[in-house]
Amino acid sequence: MIYKFQFLVIVFLLQSVTIFGQKKSDEECIRAVADNILRQPVTQFVGVKTGKIYNSTSEIPKGEDIEFGSPLMEWHYSNGVLDMSMIHLGNYLNEPQYIEYAKNHVAFGFANYEYFKNTFRNDRKHWLWPFGQLWNMKELDDCGAMGAAVINVYELDAKKEYRDYIEMAANHIMNDQTRLSDGTLCRTFPREMTVWADDAYMSVSFLSQMGRMTKDVKYLDEAALQLINITNYLWCPEKQLFYHCYYTDLKRNGVAFWGRANGWIMVSLTILLDAMPENHPKRGELISILEKQIVGASRYQNANGMWNQLLDKPESYDESSVTAMFTFSIAKAVNNKWIDKAYARIAEASWRALKETQITPEGHFKNVCIGTGISDDLPFYFNRPVGENEKHGLGLIIDTGIEMMKLTKSK
Repeated sequence: MIYKFQFLVIVFLLQSVTIFGQKKSDEECIRAVADNILRQPVTQFVGVKTGKIYNSTSEIPKGEDIEFGSPLMEWHYSNGVLDMSMIHLGNYLNEPQYIEYAKNHVAFGFANYEYFKNTFRNDRKHWLWPFGQLWNMKELDDCGAMGAAVINVYELDAKKEYRDYIEMAANHIMNDQTRLSDGTLCRTFPREMTVWADDAYMSVSFLSQMGRMTKDVKYLDEAALQLINITNYLWCPEKQLFYHCYYTDLKRNGVAFWGRANGWIMVSLTILLDAMPENHPKRGELISILEKQIVGASRYQNANGMWNQLLDKPESYDESSVTAMFTFSIAKAVNNKWIDKAYARIAEASWRALKETQITPEGHFKNVCIGTGISDDLPFYFNRPVGENEKHGLGLIIDTGIEMMKLTKSK
């Protein structure tokens, strides 16, 4: 009887390993994330006081203040990253519903922004208005990544209003955004004329897509200038990392080697190289910067495969968005043969960590730092909250999964 009981226990344990311990494939993990996104509203408003749901601005009673039904509805750079990643996934898997998600998000913005443009008073900062960043471009955050997403959608649905917006975004980035005397794009707040690592992506995401779509090399030249100049301002040879910012009035860098800031630069290098012709005169220099950054970042990878919120501070928390960004960039660089295939092992280690510990069975992506400005005290970065299903990470993990699927297939 005892032996029979022991046998049954062993059988149960073996079955449990099969049922509960089976690892998901790369595709299953990324589908879980994307399908969870599809379940969230992208075309809904909610009354702030009443909680009533409205499916378009035409349904909103006069005077009622409303908010988005989901952060994924916003006209924010993270939504641009997500829209582009859903198009990439739809194309890679030949699944139209992911592409339709991006098309619907952009179409809903254009169908409804006039209501808020005409209704809201000027006592609210433009980025707090629903769709305020769509019509009221002030900074690169407003139009860079979302402008790039509109380019991707325009190539699928060539509406005139999309093209008009694209031209407005191009004019803002090329002519209106504040610059230093050497042409480097910079911010006017919270400190005047500050160079941010984040703006590598906020500009290059749009410029790379604009150059690819129009075949006008001036956009690729501008993107290359921004990345080379940002490297000159922010690269630390001793740490082999990028600072988060540079203060032109103080002539010094900030204090933090923030993870996602470094990630934005690495991602920007890869997407620009992907859009550039092989004979572009700056291509070799950009590949050298990318490889230098990959080698530097690899020295701070943890034993579990993750990278930290502050890259040089192992006591700071494991942060998922920078881990995804580095994984994506390294995998893409290997897939395109810009760097030696031996670097793939770095991405494979970090992808295992993301897949096994940071993507839930429901498709939530965990431990993503919320939106973060610049600061001159490290506790600010140490103590930034993290979110599950946080909008800053969703597009990044989808693009990462696509590149890792390509990498696995190539091997």
